[in-house]
Amino acid sequence: MSRANVVGIVQAGGKGSRMGVLTESRAKPALPFGGNYQLIDFPLSNLHHSGIDEVWLCVQYEAHSLLEQVAGGRPWELDRTRGGLRFVLPQETSAADTEDGFATGNADLLYRVRDTIRARGAEAVIVMSADHVYTLDFDDVLATHRDADAECTIVTTRCSREEAAAHATVTARRDGTVTGFAYKPERPTTSVVAAEILVYRPDVLITALEELASETEPQAESGSDTGLGDFGEHLVPWFVARGRTVAHAMSGYWIDAGRPETYMQAHRDLISGDVGIDDPHWPILTRQPQRSAARITDGAVVADSLVSSGAHVMGTVRRSVIGPGVIVERGAVVSDSIVFADTEIRAGSSVAWAIVDERVVVGAGARVGGRPRTRPVPTEKITILGMGARVTKNATVPLGADVAPGRLVR
Repeated sequence: MSRANVVGIVQAGGKGSRMGVLTESRAKPALPFGGNYQLIDFPLSNLHHSGIDEVWLCVQYEAHSLLEQVAGGRPWELDRTRGGLRFVLPQETSAADTEDGFATGNADLLYRVRDTIRARGAEAVIVMSADHVYTLDFDDVLATHRDADAECTIVTTRCSREEAAAHATVTARRDGTVTGFAYKPERPTTSVVAAEILVYRPDVLITALEELASETEPQAESGSDTGLGDFGEHLVPWFVARGRTVAHAMSGYWIDAGRPETYMQAHRDLISGDVGIDDPHWPILTRQPQRSAARITDGAVVADSLVSSGAHVMGTVRRSVIGPGVIVERGAVVSDSIVFADTEIRAGSSVAWAIVDERVVVGAGARVGGRPRTRPVPTEKITILGMGARVTKNATVPLGADVAPGRLVR
């Protein structure tokens, strides 16, 4: 199979409501990661290094935030006349009550762009989510797909049984043929899960989408909804039942960073060196504004942390990620937290187990978050400050609070 006749479809259209105030004004894949990156950088970098140079980015919610980050595909050499990066908007369905054609799940989104897929006539389409952290050579996945003459190939990984309940579990025979698929099971029977990276034969995919939509659309709650939902609800079970779906087990690190608790865990893994995204032969490419080097003032303490360019640390930072241009003043303490770009943590304040969005001001002597007792730390125990929020001098933001963008906390 020629990589020149393969299309990568990156699904970046959802609202990302699980991330709460962090996605009120940005698409979830535009969230920063590790100070220097955005989540969207991971699928685009993996596609680039795998030689897939035709990429469709499906955008919908707060699309402007992604358009700015991807810069026309330039960091991944996708700014070209033929192939390259293409922005795909969902099509309206034929339902009489359709209002805006916005998709209600990733399978529903594929249905809405099925005519675009049909017209392209590729040999294979690789469909992936845009909010996962991993490295993967898609050439290996395509080889598995080709050698098995599969209609669908599911990339799998392993996680804890507890985490598996938030994903789709997969069982397969020794030859790779998938025999069992359970979407978000209450009691998972395996720790093998779908990594939300799938290769489809386009003609069979279109048949599946149209056949399933004819069954699910009459039961949909609104006229603009096909009822297809996410890939695990109807689409992949349809493929598995046909007996020509195979699993491709990926090695290395993978995490769905789409919930505050997993987003926080991914950063803690990055700090500990478990993520493995620093391979010079497989770098994560990104668009970043040019800033001066970080400054660590005499008397500052920085331990087990990452400090981005343009930051100025005069206080104490432990087990945290400090974004570009962040200022941590003398006497301030940031621990077990993620701080986005251009935020100010003023003198004598403390920030613990928090995700602090960009351009936030934490006033002198303020207290944000605290130290949760539960491990792993659940979402409800992580304090989140939205973009541009202001915490006044000596104010307190309790453990697990969500502060809306722009809000003043006294």
